[in-house]
Amino acid sequence: MTTLTETTDPLLVPAADWWRQAAVYQIYPRSFADANGDGIGDLRGIMSRIPYLQTLGVDAVWLSPFYPSALADGGYDVDDYRDVDPRIGTLDEFDEMVRELHAAGIRLIVDLVPNHSSDRHVWFQEALASPPGSPARERYIFRDGRGENGELPPADWESIFGGPAWTRVADGQWYLHLFAQEQPDLNWDNEEVRADFRATLRFWADRGVDGFRVDVAHGLAKDLPEELPSTAEMKDITAPGQHPLWDRDEVHDIYADWRRVFDEYDPPKIAVAEAWVESTRRPRYASAEGLGQAFNFDLLEAEYDAAAFRTIIADNLAMSAESGSSTTWVFSNHDVVRHATRYGLPQPAHEVDATEIMAGPSKEWLVRGAPEAELDRDLGLRRARAATLLELALPGSAYLYQGEELGLHEVGDIPDGARQDPSFFRSAGADIGRDGCRVPLPWTTEGPSFGFGERGAHLPQPTWFADVSVEAQEDDPSSTLNLYREALRLRHELQTEETLAWDEELTHGDVLAFTRPGGWACVMNFGDAAVPLPEGEVLLASGPLSDGELPGATTVWLRRG
Repeated sequence: MTTLTETTDPLLVPAADWWRQAAVYQIYPRSFADANGDGIGDLRGIMSRIPYLQTLGVDAVWLSPFYPSALADGGYDVDDYRDVDPRIGTLDEFDEMVRELHAAGIRLIVDLVPNHSSDRHVWFQEALASPPGSPARERYIFRDGRGENGELPPADWESIFGGPAWTRVADGQWYLHLFAQEQPDLNWDNEEVRADFRATLRFWADRGVDGFRVDVAHGLAKDLPEELPSTAEMKDITAPGQHPLWDRDEVHDIYADWRRVFDEYDPPKIAVAEAWVESTRRPRYASAEGLGQAFNFDLLEAEYDAAAFRTIIADNLAMSAESGSSTTWVFSNHDVVRHATRYGLPQPAHEVDATEIMAGPSKEWLVRGAPEAELDRDLGLRRARAATLLELALPGSAYLYQGEELGLHEVGDIPDGARQDPSFFRSAGADIGRDGCRVPLPWTTEGPSFGFGERGAHLPQPTWFADVSVEAQEDDPSSTLNLYREALRLRHELQTEETLAWDEELTHGDVLAFTRPGGWACVMNFGDAAVPLPEGEVLLASGPLSDGELPGATTVWLRRG
C-alpha cells in the first residue's frame, strides 16, 4: 500500500477558485474503511486510506454525514450537528483527519443536512415535551389535525420514502417530515434555526473544513398557509418558485446569509447545493451571492446517447456562465444505482412531473435494484469507463463516488433481512432502496470483508468483489482503477480555461467530439460499431484501440495540432 507524501500542491495555496475544476471524491464514511473492526467505517479508516486518495489524484473529499445518528436514513438523520458519531470517531480524530488530508494536498467538503434534524435531536425532544404553540415547537413544523377530533393529518401529503408526511404526537398535534418520520422538518422561518446553523457553519469552518455540500438545498423555505393545499392541488402549481414545499425563491435569502459567513474566511468557504430542480432554476443556487455551486444531475439522469449528452453539456456550460460559477458533472452517488450497472440495463423512458423532479432522482431505474438477468455487466462497465473519461475532459468540477474508480456494479442481491434503507421498509419492499450502492468497499482479494475491516461489514458483500478489489486492480495497467489514476493525472496537466469547442467534423451520429484549450481533444463513440480513429497523439483511451479504429462504447483523449 502506498504511503502518505507531504505535498505543496498549488491547489492548496489559498485561492478563492480552487473548486472550479476540482475532482471531488465522495466518501460514504460507514462504507469506506473500518479501522476498529466493528463493521462500520470510521475516521481512522479514512485516514489509513489517504495515501490511496493521494495516489488516485483527487483534489478534495466530500464526506457524507458522520454526525451522531440513529441511522434511520444512513446518517442523514442528525442528532447533533456539531459532533462526530462515536461509532465513527471523535472531534479530535476529525481534526487529525483534516490535517492529514491537507498535508496530502486534499481539501475537505462536509455534508450539511439543514432541511431536517433527527427526532433524537435535543430540540425535537424539547418540542415533544413542550405544549402546542411553544417556542420549542416553533423550531419545527407542527400543526393541528383535520377531522372532528384532529384525527386526520393536516394534509394528504406523502413523504419521499413513502407513507404519510405527517406523524401525530401524544398531545394530538402533527409534525411534518418530508422524509422519514425520524427526520422532522425544521422551520426556516424561525430565526433561532437560522442562527444555530450559522453557528454550525462556523464550527466546522474553524476546524479547517473547506466547504459544505448542502443536502436538500431546495427544500428549506416553505409556504404553509393555515389551509394547506392537497397533493392534487400542488401538482397544478407550475409557476417557478411558487411550489409550497420545493425550490421557493425565498430559499436564496437563507443562502445569502450563509454567504456572508463563508466570506468571513480567507479563502472563502465554498458550498455546493443538492437541488433537484428544473435546470433553468439551478443558476441562483450556484451564484456568487449564494452557495456558489450546484450539482448538475442532468448527465446522471440522461439516456446513454450522444445527442442528449451534447445538449446537456452545452446547456450547463451556458448556465454556469450565467451564474458565474463552474458547472458540475456526476454519474454516481450514494442515492442512485451505480452507473456501471445503469449503463448495462435497459433504460426505459420515464416521464415525470415537476413535483417528482423536485423530490429527488426522477427515473425509477436510477433508484431501484438491478435485475441481474437483464444486466450486461461488460457493456455497462465499458460504457461507464467511456462516460467517465468524457466527464473528466469537461470544464468544471467532477464529483466521483467511492468505488466507481474500481468499476463497481450495484449489489442487487442483498437479502431483505440485511437491508437498511428506509425506502425499502416504508414501501413494504416495493422500492428496493439504495443499499446496493452503499455496500462497503473491497480493498483486498481475501478476508472477511475484502479488507474493509477485520470482522465483516455492515452490509453483505458479494463474492465477485474479490475480482474488482483495489488489490486485484493495483498492478493491472488496463484496470478501471488505473484508468482513473491516469485520467486524473492528465487532467491536472491539461485543464486550463473553462471552455470547449465542439468539433463539428468529428461529431456525427453516435460520435461526440470537442477540443479544449491547449490543443487536446476528447472523442467518445456511444455506438456499437467502431469508427475511424481521428488523427492525433493518443493520450488515454477508456478501452483498447486497434487497427486505427475507435471501438463502440469507448472514449479517447488526443493531442491534436
